Amino acid sequence: MEIARVVATRSSCLRRQVGAVVVKNRQILATGYNGVPRGLQHCDERGCLRDQLGVPSGERHELCRGLHAEQNAIVQAAYHGVAISGAEVYCTHQPCVVCAKMLVNADIVAVYFSGPYPDPLAMEVFQEAGTKLVAM
Repeated sequence: MEIARVVATRSSCLRRQVGAVVVKNRQILATGYNGVPRGLQHCDERGCLRDQLGVPSGERHELCRGLHAEQNAIVQAAYHGVAISGAEVYCTHQPCVVCAKMLVNADIVAVYFSGPYPDPLAMEVFQEAGTKLVAM
């Protein structure tokens, strides 16, 4: 979990710094932190769209210029051709429902998280999929 916390420090999000680490057989396969796509202006330079629109945390995920840490970890693995099926993920915060669905489809078998996130539907998705969840 400490590595996920260090990865989160790379985030340029103005609201919350989140880190994720994908691990299999005690080996780190990929990391991700929340932030804008490659080549776009960071929120700390341009401003936060969600703040500008008054969007509460945990709602309207599409109204954000950035990707979540879990999404970036999956993208990083795909970009580098690293198979993550059967891996575990360590996140600094509970994943949202969008990330939960992506992690389930990526065949992530366990999610360890420390911080809360206001998205109960995500927990339902993990439970129904049989993904092991561990709050730390």
